[in-house]
Amino acid sequence: MTYVIAQPCVDLKDKACVDECPVDCIYEGARKLYINPDECVDCGACEPVCPVEAIYFEDDLPDGWTDFRRADTEFFADLGAPGGAAGVGPADRDHPVVAELPVPASS
Repeated sequence: MTYVIAQPCVDLKDKACVDECPVDCIYEGARKLYINPDECVDCGACEPVCPVEAIYFEDDLPDGWTDFRRADTEFFADLGAPGGAAGVGPADRDHPVVAELPVPASS
């Protein structure tokens, strides 16, 4: 089991969760942050600091956001578990579940 970052994070990426994560398992995509399920230790430190309540234990994801479990897992298909996001840096891509979401109009 692991934690998942869902839709409220898309196009926000507050990163309070990144600062709180003791194992550096939260990676940055182009539009969303992703939790590496192979590196997450299920401590839950990230969940309470998320200002938009985007982080859920995978079994507690709301019905409309279950695809984000797959997105967080498949995002790492080619990356694997590099042992921490700090050494990888931001990715210029997102999982299709995220990439296909409409981009909000700028104000």
